[in-house]
Amino acid sequence: MDALALPGKQHKTMQIFETKIIVTSDDIDNLNHVNNVRYVQWVEDIAKMHWFTKAPSSITDHYLWIMLSHHITYKKPAFLQDEITLKTYVPNSEGVTCTRVVEILNNDILLAKSETTWCFMDSNRMRPTRITDEVKNIFL
Repeated sequence: MDALALPGKQHKTMQIFETKIIVTSDDIDNLNHVNNVRYVQWVEDIAKMHWFTKAPSSITDHYLWIMLSHHITYKKPAFLQDEITLKTYVPNSEGVTCTRVVEILNNDILLAKSETTWCFMDSNRMRPTRITDEVKNIFL
């Protein structure tokens, strides 16, 4: 994991979580490149992977995240058998929401970038709940 400095905060860093995938025929659309919907699925997949890899079950058993808004910018296509790197980090969180960025790359070339606002929820009451320092520290 790499660390990335937060803008305007000299002593805070955040972890970059990453994984690699290989594009399969299930990812390809009728234009012979990765379907845009698949990129959105990868954004959700890496967010879940990051959460469940880093957060202890004492937290994940009681809290969950729901997507409030999502913006993705597509730069270049990906094709069958490409090895894709997914990188994600959380540049800010306050109150009950956080912003998660996902970069989708092929050989360090940016294919797509997303910014998603997530709401932290108490999974028993299904109500938004304030993000604690313990949860914020998972992403630092």
